[in-house]
Amino acid sequence: MARKPPASTLVLLVRHGQTPTTGTVLPGRAPDLHLSDAGRAQAEAAAERLQGLPIDALYTSPLERARETAEPTERLTSLTASLDDGLLECDFGEWTGEKLTALAKLPQWRTVQQAPSTFRFPGGESFVELQSRMIATMERLRAAHPGGVVVCFSHADPIKAILTHALGTHLDHFQRVDVGTGSISAIQWPDGAAPIVRMVNSTGGPLAALRSG
Repeated sequence: MARKPPASTLVLLVRHGQTPTTGTVLPGRAPDLHLSDAGRAQAEAAAERLQGLPIDALYTSPLERARETAEPTERLTSLTASLDDGLLECDFGEWTGEKLTALAKLPQWRTVQQAPSTFRFPGGESFVELQSRMIATMERLRAAHPGGVVVCFSHADPIKAILTHALGTHLDHFQRVDVGTGSISAIQWPDGAAPIVRMVNSTGGPLAALRSG
């Protein structure tokens, strides 16, 4: 008798839509940051693209911008997204809310860009801790939905961290991965085997064919 292939969970990682401070401020975990009009349009577009996939569960970072991005998908699937702290934005500590132009002038900024594996945000999280948190979150969700399709609404840095891991490259290559607002990335997680990156930073086209891969 032929042995069945291992259960393979498809995880889709949706970055939240654009906000009024996207590209200008490091918002981190500060509350009360909501989607802009453009961000709401991106959330609607992401939901439309996810149609046709047999989605088992939705999970979202508790921050408002991620939860609001999940709402159109909740409506279209009749599923309720579970809040999951594992999908939270990186804790930027004392840098939370600072303008990116000001941070770029700091000597530590070069480390963030070139050797993130060695950096911890002052009073906050390190990139190593961020990646470890995302790996643990993905393993937990994969185990909860073997062979299923899971959609996670999160933030740029957490998604980049898990993509870097799944690609099998060093965390110091973290900044080479681009994850734009409203984009969708996909990782296949076979049980007992290495993850397979199916898609990165995708912003157009239906995704139903992903499940057949």
